[in-house]
Amino acid sequence: MERADIERIFEAYFEKYKKTEGDRTSWSAYWTEMTGEGVLELNLTKCPRGTIFKFFVDKKKVTEVSGWDAFFETLETMAEERPGLCDPDKIFSDMEAII
Repeated sequence: MERADIERIFEAYFEKYKKTEGDRTSWSAYWTEMTGEGVLELNLTKCPRGTIFKFFVDKKKVTEVSGWDAFFETLETMAEERPGLCDPDKIFSDMEAII
C-alpha cells in the first residue's frame, strides 16, 4: 500500500475514533491488530508537541516517534523484524474497511 494511502486512512480513522486525553489539547486513537505472533497496537496522538505515534507489542511500549516520516521508518522496521505481527497492507486495509 502506498504511503499516501496509509496516511489518508490513518488520518480518517483518527478523525472518526479519536478520544481526548482529558484537557482537550491532546487527542488519541488506537488500532489493535491481533495475530498468531502477538498483539500490535498503534497509537496516533495529536497534541501541542505535534503528531506522535506509539508502537506497543503485547501491551509493552516498543517505541514512540514524532511525525509521519519517523512513523513510516518505524513501520518499515517493524514489518521487517516482525513480519507475522506487522503487515502494513493488512493493517491499513482492515482500518480502511471500518471507516
